[in-house]
Amino acid sequence: MREIDGSHGEGGGQLIRTAVALAAISGTEVLIRNVRARRANPGLAAQHMAAVRAVAALCDAQVDGLQVGSQELTFRPGLLHGGRFQFDVGTAGSLTLVLQAVLPAAAACGESVHLLLTGGTDVKAAPPLDYLCHVLLALLARMGLQTRVTVLKRGYYPRGGGEIEAEILPVTALHPLVLDTRGTLEAIRGIAHIANLSVHIVERMKQAALQELTEFPDAHIEGRVLGRDEAIGQGGAVVLWAQTATTLLGAATVAERGVPAERLGEQAGQALRAEIQSGATLDIHTADQMLIYLALAHGPSRFLVRTLSSHAQTTIWLLEQFLPVRFTVTPAGELTRVDVYPSTT
Repeated sequence: MREIDGSHGEGGGQLIRTAVALAAISGTEVLIRNVRARRANPGLAAQHMAAVRAVAALCDAQVDGLQVGSQELTFRPGLLHGGRFQFDVGTAGSLTLVLQAVLPAAAACGESVHLLLTGGTDVKAAPPLDYLCHVLLALLARMGLQTRVTVLKRGYYPRGGGEIEAEILPVTALHPLVLDTRGTLEAIRGIAHIANLSVHIVERMKQAALQELTEFPDAHIEGRVLGRDEAIGQGGAVVLWAQTATTLLGAATVAERGVPAERLGEQAGQALRAEIQSGATLDIHTADQMLIYLALAHGPSRFLVRTLSSHAQTTIWLLEQFLPVRFTVTPAGELTRVDVYPSTT
């Protein structure tokens, strides 16, 4: 059994989600100690438990220590398989983070996986749903992993209640990604949405984001206003992405009570502008989420990022605990270059 220190590096929920996904993929039993030990509320929360349960269902794993507040978790995987599954986070915990845990295991199982997930679709400290669909999943499609997501209902903090369906199609082998240059900027697109709030809010979000992107041609942000049939509770988000000749760069903010609509749009626009101007080929947040797929690809990959986040550094350390993969991280001017060498190479 492999032992993992859950407080290593960033020491948060992403470490737990990635560790159980890697255990399922590699068939390795794992004991995770010190789960979120340095957090204000240490141990497992409901959304972490939902992610572990979801991965466990795909490999018929035996799991010990799966309760709220637990700081020690044992995960004993069986064989990965596809099928139809339904999971309810039980709170406004993020559905995208649950999907973040399941996707790599589903990609490795060689069969189709159909999920019905209930919880929060657009919540703080997690990728908003539109970011997942238009940035991460779009990049994974280039690697050969096709995922179809249908939004049944949006859900926000504190009520949750959002629902999505996700179908992950079988893939024989993940293709590597070689992203040496950003390439010509082709278009900027985005979605600003609000639910059960005044209509003028979404327009203010849009205009504030566009104001930050005036130096770039062909920027368009779609505004969506959702009613009670389409969303549970009040909330919203701004998600932006830049399409270039070689890659996609994303940025996002989630609506918070007390934060003006203009500030939400400004933050998203400023973040995307910084990514475009830097010359990076993956944005900071996508980079750490892509690492596990690049480690599983059949061939070497590389990309440029503005800075390697603590999440990414922790993920690199964790991947090397489970998989025969090697990473090199080197300066590239004002950027950081990351090379990924799976065992297949």
